[in-house]
Amino acid sequence: MLRAVIFDFDGVITDSEVLHLQAFNNVLARYNIEIKEDVYYKEYLGFTDLDCFKSVIDKNKIGLDSEQIKNLIRQKNRVFEELAATEATIFEGVPEFLQLLSDNGVPMAICSGAVLEEIALILEQSGLGHFFAEIVAGDQVTKGKPDPEGFLLALERLNKGVQNPIAANECVVIEDSHWGLEAGNAAGMHTVGITNTYNPGQLSMAEKIVANLSELSIDDLQQLCA
Repeated sequence: MLRAVIFDFDGVITDSEVLHLQAFNNVLARYNIEIKEDVYYKEYLGFTDLDCFKSVIDKNKIGLDSEQIKNLIRQKNRVFEELAATEATIFEGVPEFLQLLSDNGVPMAICSGAVLEEIALILEQSGLGHFFAEIVAGDQVTKGKPDPEGFLLALERLNKGVQNPIAANECVVIEDSHWGLEAGNAAGMHTVGITNTYNPGQLSMAEKIVANLSELSIDDLQQLCA
């Protein structure tokens, strides 16, 4: 039985992955480092900001301590917010799909590698924030995707005060990357891959793959949880 849907954010709700890349490169430019687009999509897209910076810094052998890395994250967040204020867009079909779930009484949550401030900014701009009962951001977990921690935390929060707790196999995860799909599968949840970022072959671990959320019906999601 379908009882909840948990969404990734960047690449599923909002078309903002390129803005994250621009923000990373803006901050890394002082170290003469640039993450190429193909490398970002191949290696880093599913990472939290912390994991991305740690990986890039390690590969380039830059000696930065944890506080310096946190400062880079804060700088990146400020740049992203400036970009998102004018350039972030919501994918076609998203508002209608969220309304469909709401009309059918399906609780929704977000589980994203982005920090909470970035998510909140775009939700406020788009007017979609009221659809989501819970948000788990990258700065609220110790392990990012493909670890299932974020999805399990989202489910835990959805179950607060609920007499009949939602089981993991009653949740559908909607993701645009293999990192997220792996995390959803590891959490024991059902998975839908959306081809906003990667082609179907790279989302093969999903139980169902769609090109647009408008292709999904309540019956489709119920069948996954049957």
